[in-house]
Amino acid sequence: MDKNRIAVLIPAHNESKAIGNLIEGISNIIPNVFVVDDGSTDNTAEIAKASGAFVIRHKECMGKGAALKTGFAYLKNLPFSVYITMDGDGQHLPADIYSFIDALEKNKKAGIILGKRKIKGTNMPFIRRLTNLSMSLLISMLAFQWIPDSQNGFRAIRKDVLQNMKLVTCHFETETEILLRASWRGVRISSVSISTVYEKEKSKVRPITDTKNFFLMLLKLCISHGRKT
Repeated sequence: MDKNRIAVLIPAHNESKAIGNLIEGISNIIPNVFVVDDGSTDNTAEIAKASGAFVIRHKECMGKGAALKTGFAYLKNLPFSVYITMDGDGQHLPADIYSFIDALEKNKKAGIILGKRKIKGTNMPFIRRLTNLSMSLLISMLAFQWIPDSQNGFRAIRKDVLQNMKLVTCHFETETEILLRASWRGVRISSVSISTVYEKEKSKVRPITDTKNFFLMLLKLCISHGRKT
């Protein structure tokens, strides 16, 4: 696949420690890197720009989903056919992009290719393992197809999958909203194995608020989908 047709999109909030090395690693594989700085109070945007990324800035923190939507809106008018989304905290390894490129070439019927993290034998926190497994089972049932790591932000999305997709969420639940809306449109979702680095950084997920937002999103989507069928 022509790498010039791929854009890497990174939503980032206060990721100055990792963003520079991440962008440099990506740029050795994919030349087009876009960062949406979601109201960072550190120098994330400056480091990202100096490292070679095109940077779009939110004046204030609006949420990961809002940053993704800003990025998708900007990219839709550019000549890219695939978007690869990655987190800005260094947990996703640039070298795994090759796995996505290979999967895109071999599985042309898949509209979304999701990174699948190894759960056993890693230092992934127990509560995160439990959450990932339970959420993936729930989302798979709602999507009517097996999605083994639904909470993973490392994914490749073909441009046409997002065409006319009106996303209503703004935080971490947006990534799940994309999977469900795409599935209900008949989009095939596949996965590739990736590595994930777990350091001691504090998670940005807000357990109570984001869980509430997640289930409100599911309720709204299921009701609206039911009205259409």
